Amino acid sequence: MFPGAHLDTHGDKPALTMANSGFTQTFRELDAAANRLSRLLRSAGLQPGDHIAICMENHDRYMEIIWGCHYAGLIYTAASSRLKSSELEYIINDCGARAYITSKYKADQATEIVANTGDVELRLMLDGTVDGYESYESAVDAHSPDALDEARVAGMDMLYSSGTTGMPKGISREFPNTPLDEFNNGVTMLCQLLFGVDDTKRYLSPAPFYHAAPLRFCMSMHAIGVGIVAMENFDAERYLQLVEEHDITHSQVVPTMFVRMLKLDDETRGKYDVSSIECVIHAAAPCPIPTKKGMMDWFGPVIHEYYAGSEGNGFVYAAPDAWLAHEGTVGTPINCTLHICGEDGEEVPQGQPGTVFFEGGAAFEYHNDPEKTKSSRHPKGWSTLGDVGYLDEDGFLYLTDRKAYMIISGGVNIYPQEAENVLVTHDKVIDVAVFGVPNDDFGEEVKAVVQPREMPVDDAAAEALAGELIQFCKSQIADVKCPRSIDFRTELPRHPTGKLYKRLLKDEYWKAAGRSI
Repeated sequence: MFPGAHLDTHGDKPALTMANSGFTQTFRELDAAANRLSRLLRSAGLQPGDHIAICMENHDRYMEIIWGCHYAGLIYTAASSRLKSSELEYIINDCGARAYITSKYKADQATEIVANTGDVELRLMLDGTVDGYESYESAVDAHSPDALDEARVAGMDMLYSSGTTGMPKGISREFPNTPLDEFNNGVTMLCQLLFGVDDTKRYLSPAPFYHAAPLRFCMSMHAIGVGIVAMENFDAERYLQLVEEHDITHSQVVPTMFVRMLKLDDETRGKYDVSSIECVIHAAAPCPIPTKKGMMDWFGPVIHEYYAGSEGNGFVYAAPDAWLAHEGTVGTPINCTLHICGEDGEEVPQGQPGTVFFEGGAAFEYHNDPEKTKSSRHPKGWSTLGDVGYLDEDGFLYLTDRKAYMIISGGVNIYPQEAENVLVTHDKVIDVAVFGVPNDDFGEEVKAVVQPREMPVDDAAAEALAGELIQFCKSQIADVKCPRSIDFRTELPRHPTGKLYKRLLKDEYWKAAGRSI
């Protein structure tokens, strides 16, 4: 399904409402705008299976661009608006984009990348132009709002990893040549079967459109006939306001957003009616048990969790009642089989942690990177996202951490997520990152960098707060897993999607010590 399939029943219903700008676009307007762009792209010579790249903020017209590319049968790469120019150039060139769309908000970067992205044949910019770019608005307005004069083939996304441990890698799948009216991105059916989505629901999207989950969930909502309220940027109180204002029934978030909402004072939290919420879906990182219980107590047993990746190689799901019976789990597999393997590739006993492999999920490759593709595969053909976890006696999966984040101190393997999950629940902590730093005796030691609710006024106050947090951590988990020292920052390098750029912090400390990772 696609937005144009709902014109008879929901043509005048808002398909998109932007939280701050107030911009509203009906299903009829969205479909017409997407048709115009699809015609423009076809007139520029782009054919089904060709690549296009998009990089901009959560813009009023973002979804029409995605659907326009989809209607034209293109493979679209939505790139992070926070990328540096060299990273963006790499992605545009690596995916083989023949066209590139951006906004005036990104004008300086748009100018910078022209010289090094010479294979791009069509460059469009919204809200104005700079040298080398045509006006998006003028270009699309020159075309008919009617559908392409051909049997339309559905496009597909090819998204890139965050690149926190090197250059981003495109997640590539075979282009299926699916007729547009048979489009199903996989998330659509999950929304209907697991999360109770139908065309009477109202969806709130608080994250960047370019990230895999928000993009695919928003497209699925439109495919079902559900209107979206989208936030330009996440703000905890504003999120609650929007739930009440729009009687939101469904939303997809990341655990960091839960933490931010729970850190609001009681008066602020109590101001807003969230009783319309039927289902809040979270993913992207394991959620600390106290945080999720706090959200369950507040919103009710409506918090659904899944574990999956942009790769689409497996899906693990925990309904609210299943999670309450198995606190801390990310769920059980759906349409795939899990294997927990040790360093030797052999499966480990139940309850013992190892690398999580999926069997039976969708096939994928890392674009132009056969070595990375190979490293994600087990000899038996299973694939992994690089996470470590274990299965309980009922087959529920618990994630320990990403393998790349493991700290080895005195020969002991330490997964920093455990300390992070404890420290973030402290009343004086807003955000935290735990990682290994050099230690001459033990190889590595555990370090924490914390964003406190209030920055310490001097060194003595910082030392006192660090001591308090370390003791708090030791009261919850084994001493060896707790930080030996804590530094404080006004903000941590966290992506709007909720992903923590821990590698940036770790690199900083290792370089300061004159060591390489």
